[in-house]
Amino acid sequence: MIQELSFSDPDFDTKLNKLLNRHVELDSQIDKIAFDIVRRVRTEGDAALLEYTRRFDQVEAEDISELELPTAEIRRIGATVDGELTNALEIAARRIREFHSREVARSWNFTEQDGTVLGQKITPMKRVGIYVPGGKAAYPSSVLMTAIPAKVAGVSEIVMTVPTPAGQINPTVIAAAGICGVDRIFTVGGAQAVSAMAYGTQTVPRVDTIVGPGNAYVAAAKKMVFGDVGIDMIAGPSEVLVICDDSANPDWVTMDLFAQAEHDELSQSIAVTDSPAQVERIKASVAKLLPQMERRDIIEKSLKDNGAIILVDNLSEAVRISDRVAPEHLELMVEDADTLIDQVHNAGAIFAGKYSAEALGDYCAGPNHVLPTSGTARFSSPLGVYDFQKRSSIVRVSEQGAREMAEVAGLLAASEGLTAHEKSARYRNGTFR
Repeated sequence: MIQELSFSDPDFDTKLNKLLNRHVELDSQIDKIAFDIVRRVRTEGDAALLEYTRRFDQVEAEDISELELPTAEIRRIGATVDGELTNALEIAARRIREFHSREVARSWNFTEQDGTVLGQKITPMKRVGIYVPGGKAAYPSSVLMTAIPAKVAGVSEIVMTVPTPAGQINPTVIAAAGICGVDRIFTVGGAQAVSAMAYGTQTVPRVDTIVGPGNAYVAAAKKMVFGDVGIDMIAGPSEVLVICDDSANPDWVTMDLFAQAEHDELSQSIAVTDSPAQVERIKASVAKLLPQMERRDIIEKSLKDNGAIILVDNLSEAVRISDRVAPEHLELMVEDADTLIDQVHNAGAIFAGKYSAEALGDYCAGPNHVLPTSGTARFSSPLGVYDFQKRSSIVRVSEQGAREMAEVAGLLAASEGLTAHEKSARYRNGTFR
């Protein structure tokens, strides 16, 4: 069901590398289709967008205007959502907003002795696009996690695209958009929605950056448009690594593994423990709880293909393995989680203590659930307010500062053979006339 590894095994490194080498093979056909879609929408605009929406989503719209939800329609659809669920969305939104409000960067400057002023000007992006999956795979939580930090950053306009296969609109997604203050919603999806937001059409406005999850075609399109527009990241399958000691409830550990595994067969769920007895408890818990799961087949395949229980000699070894994996989600179900937190270098999000279920972070704890995957936590961070703010350097050199710096800059420019640079600098101190 789920493979066991031991850190003391001579071939442990080989087995771990094989476990982690789960990247989906590049599909040239997907890239080709996505490229053609992106190119056509970029050059033909609304006409191509309408054609692809008819073809892929079976939405028989006669005019592009039918693919935008008017403000009154957004309110009407949102009002159909159960009151208890709406309240849950509002509570989650408040918590997410409170967390991200602490991330806001402010402009700053300082003055040197000679009067030179240096600093940074922080400016929010003007328009941001968020991509939200639609139909059966609809995630209102993704609306909250992408739109709220953008609003907190001060973004003026948020454009949301969400596909509606066969005209199927998910009311909870629309309710979430209303709560977040999304400005415009277009019922389009796929690579065509990414291209429309990246380059603009006659109706869909061009945005500064695109964030949010999507299928393989969306991911391919995001890679193609990056550089012409910003993107958050190219997300891979979801993953969790749970470090647990003898104090952890094995049923809790197991259910947290299941929670990731149920996303899809490519998800990865790993438990690392220093207790041989805990290994047996988790295995027994998997056997006991799996038959109760509605998504049993998906969980079972995910655990079989990509899951593992790893036995280590001590928890420091567990952290070293975790840093190698650089997981999207790291749970520390141990008695002294704070000590381990200090040792962790690579993780998208750290859930410390037995009550900190990763599922709480997915929905309402407050920190963002858009996280680096596939080992990219080694160099990437969660989505945040900083992804929607730009930094411009401020340089206001005084007369005295120019005289002093011109000599330094002149010498460095001359050493690089850039004589115009040298003269430009030296003009400020009278060396060149």
